[in-house]
Amino acid sequence: MEQSLPEEWFIKDARVNAAIAWLLTGLLAATAVVYFLLGSLVVVAIAAVATTVAVVPAVVHRSWTRTVPWPMLLLAVVALLAGAFGPSFLGDVVFALAVAALAILVVVTLQLTTTVRMTPNFAIGFVVIATLATAGLWALGSAASARYLGTEFVETNDQLMLVFTAALAASVVSALLFRWYFARRLEANLEREEVRGA
Repeated sequence: MEQSLPEEWFIKDARVNAAIAWLLTGLLAATAVVYFLLGSLVVVAIAAVATTVAVVPAVVHRSWTRTVPWPMLLLAVVALLAGAFGPSFLGDVVFALAVAALAILVVVTLQLTTTVRMTPNFAIGFVVIATLATAGLWALGSAASARYLGTEFVETNDQLMLVFTAALAASVVSALLFRWYFARRLEANLEREEVRGA
């Protein structure tokens, strides 16, 4: 899993990135509050965890400019705000995109704050598996909630399989975008290292 890569293979300590990232982090926090008022606790949990993960690099390094790449945060914000689609295949895909975005944020935060180093291919595998695992946990939790608390849950196995299919589709799309972005950043950073070494 570890590889000899430049320390910053997908982000630079840039003020513009940080300014946009903090704005999007604020939107994530506001989204958590709005969904809390609407009573959607699952979305609240995802938005709250995403917000927390987003601020960890700045706290650990004690620098407001040390943030995750803003495109990763934008994916999470757009997916959560688009939750208004409601229960439908498209709504399930959008929700799964939010979960995939959270997995991406975890990968980026691990890279920024620990000695863990993931290659782009390993990282996309992690995103897909984490998204599918979260969908499975959601199904178990929702089924238990429906049985003991009387909340709504899917009525047939076909509907449940659509939820899992949506999660798979969203995780694969997110992971491929993630791979493209990281590979592009890695190539740019390696070129910069070669120029410095010349």
